[in-house]
Amino acid sequence: MNDFLEIGTETRTMAILNQYRLFAKKGLGQNFLVDIDVLRRIVTTAEITEDDSVVEIGPGIGALTEQLAKNASKVVAFEIDDNLLPVLYDTLHDYSNIKIINQDVLKANLPQVIDEEFGTNKSVKVVANLPYYITTPIIMDLLHNDDRIESIVVMMQKEVAERLTAKPSTKAYGSLSVIMQQQKNVDIAFLVSKDSFIPSPKVDSAIIKITTKEQTGSQPFDLKKFQGFVRGCFMHRRKSLYNNLQGIFGKTAEIKENIKEVTTEMGLSDNARPEELTVEEFVELCNRCNTKGLIA
Repeated sequence: MNDFLEIGTETRTMAILNQYRLFAKKGLGQNFLVDIDVLRRIVTTAEITEDDSVVEIGPGIGALTEQLAKNASKVVAFEIDDNLLPVLYDTLHDYSNIKIINQDVLKANLPQVIDEEFGTNKSVKVVANLPYYITTPIIMDLLHNDDRIESIVVMMQKEVAERLTAKPSTKAYGSLSVIMQQQKNVDIAFLVSKDSFIPSPKVDSAIIKITTKEQTGSQPFDLKKFQGFVRGCFMHRRKSLYNNLQGIFGKTAEIKENIKEVTTEMGLSDNARPEELTVEEFVELCNRCNTKGLIA
């Protein structure tokens, strides 16, 4: 197919939008990417080959879906907007290796879908241009269903990408940074200008790549409780870690004493702030709090 006929070009995108009288729905965070080079770089970043099974989230009018289908064995795309289904069936009818599922991915049984569409022994790669308003819930949902996911390459708001990859003692470093980096390797692959979209959003975007992390050293005694613990530690960023821990566990004399013992054992001062701790220190802190009986 000639480049000018590909969905991701501005000319083709505008033709499709006009043909179907479509417009971007703010409530669904829709912005149409019209830069074919960016689309191809996303596929390259995801390292999609003809042997790969791909799950896409939010195909829109099919621009990224088309590029994935050209390179992958099979693409299963979740699209929540009913109005886009006839558009997708039209724009992607030349590709026999695409299946569109009209469902909110957050309400889907993703492991079951992967089994049914790709087989029980096949790992998948997730690729998506995520709506800004729902980026974090989708990322967290993928983390909780990652047994069969080999890698995740997603476009998101630049600010969120910076939070995911932030280092300790920086403004962007927070609970999302710790939770993500404890489980995965997270890297910003490249940035995407807001001018690459129709309509143009107010901020630039970033492509991040999330891959399996080799787990070494201490691990959280319970992953979900660890994640809740970390969120609690960052509940009030202006407060010290010691005060936030009291906010999590309570302020009785016994609890205060136990918290003090834990922080002292770790060499943390009463004025230490949560953003100063490394991911490894959060794991140690959580495990020590559990040993002291602070975590229910």
